[in-house]
Amino acid sequence: MPQKVKMFTLSTCSHCKATKQFMADNNIEFDFVDVDLLVGKERETIIEEVMQYNPHRSFPTIIIGDKIIIGFQEKAIREALGI
Repeated sequence: MPQKVKMFTLSTCSHCKATKQFMADNNIEFDFVDVDLLVGKERETIIEEVMQYNPHRSFPTIIIGDKIIIGFQEKAIREALGI
């Protein structure tokens, strides 16, 4: 069974775009939230969630199964996905 992939991204972030493209190119299903497009309470709630994984709140913050990867690190992402 494929690992669940969740990403916290910014709509304007080149590393986030590269990560989304990598996932799409490799037919990896993923959920993502562009944090900068959220407002109000929803944004606050998501930022609190990001901080549980990544206290520095840098993007992309990628959760693959029980692994947390900060930034577009292709080798680490491939390893976590087993591809």
